[in-house]
Parts: sequence; C-alpha cells; structure tokens
Amino acid sequence: MLIRQYAYFGLSSLTMSAAEMTAVLGIEPDEITVRGSRSTGRRVLPVLHRWKVVCREPGLGVDEQVARVVARLAPHADAIAALTRRLDAEGGEDGEGGEDGEGPSAVLEVVRVFNDEDGQDRLAGTPPELVEGPGLLGWHLGRDVLAFLHATGAALDVDEYDDAG
Repeated sequence: MLIRQYAYFGLSSLTMSAAEMTAVLGIEPDEITVRGSRSTGRRVLPVLHRWKVVCREPGLGVDEQVARVVARLAPHADAIAALTRRLDAEGGEDGEGGEDGEGPSAVLEVVRVFNDEDGQDRLAGTPPELVEGPGLLGWHLGRDVLAFLHATGAALDVDEYDDAG
C-alpha cells in the first residue's frame, strides 16, 4: 500500500495574523494561511489565520516527522503556551478558540493518505527485507511529544484518507 503522510504543529486565530504570531514567538513558520471570508464561489477562502511548522519529508514514519516538528518547537514551549492561551481566549466565554471559535487554537496534526499514487510503501532507502514491523503503518508518540502537547495546550488531530479509486 502506498502512503503519503505529513505532520505539522499549527496555531489558528480569528484575529491575529500569522505575521503577528511570528513576531510574538520569534519563530518563522514553514507555511501560513491568511484569513479571508467564505464566498459563494467555487473557491472557499480560509476562515482563520494559520501559522504552521511542517515536516513533509518522505521516508520518515509519522512519529519521526512529529519528533522533528516538536524538536524545533520545544525550546519555545513556554511562549507557545502563552500564545495558545491568548488565542483560545478569542473563542469567548468557554475559553475555546481555534476554528470558528471552537476547539483549541494549537494543534498537532497528522495527515495520512492511503493508496496515494505519489505515496511510498516503506521507509526510503530501506530494503524490504530490513523493514521490521508495519513499515509506515505503525507509529507512536513518545512521552516528550505528549509532554509538549500538554505544556502548550495543543490538541492532537489525526486525519486519514483512502484514495483507492
């Protein structure tokens, strides 16, 4: 089975731009999204500003991609936590910020697409006879990642899709 996968840590806001988040954190994002408005046309514009640190490196398991993202951000966990609390407060009385004012503003996102024609079937450069276990199918989050999520107030979201036609 061919799999395409990536992981990112993102911050979302209804009012604070990604540029403002960058200024507060002192960390350059890999990707940003600028809030627009929903339209009735074919293209729906983003409803939120988003700031992301992403790992799309092929040949890595999800846990390795997540570890790379967290390693970049861990030295800034206190600043991220403070900003997350500030962004969550945008959501109103319930203290839940994020998308459309619901859910946390900080998220560790894992995206996996199975049966993707551009995907891969094992860790890059590893001969099939040396792949132990499920290859790209199995993954885990270590205590350091869980501690980072807890410290920053981030949620974990895993999206998996099947592109089998």
